[in-house]
Amino acid sequence: MTRLFFAAALLAAGPALAQMTPVGLWRSIDDSTGQARAEIAIKDNGQGALNGRVERSLQAAPSPEPNCNLCTDDRKGQPKIGLEIIRGAKKAGAEPVWEGGTILDPENGKLYKLRLAPQDGGKTLHVRGYIGPFFRTQVWQRVQ
Repeated sequence: MTRLFFAAALLAAGPALAQMTPVGLWRSIDDSTGQARAEIAIKDNGQGALNGRVERSLQAAPSPEPNCNLCTDDRKGQPKIGLEIIRGAKKAGAEPVWEGGTILDPENGKLYKLRLAPQDGGKTLHVRGYIGPFFRTQVWQRVQ
């Protein structure tokens, strides 16, 4: 009976544990306005790291600049929709935290060191970008 209970508990916990990853579709929320800005799809790149692309804009007015003209790397001039903004985040230790990658702000072209931490059973994602000792954190909401 104990084995059956243990197996049932593991099966019930499986979906919750599976959500404690940044992999999925996320709604980015502007940390200064609280408004939804875009949907970002984060996927495993098949090499043990996560990458993320802008799937669609959620802003009421279209961006006056649809391309990332302020980017300074291979993304310069590329459309913001479809742009890979997260690169190379890897799982860090036993905690559900991914670090070591970068995140690009396509509005200003700045590249930040990255930390991703699922929260609330995987319903939200704390996205922190660092430049030196300074950082900015956004809380994204899971779409799927």
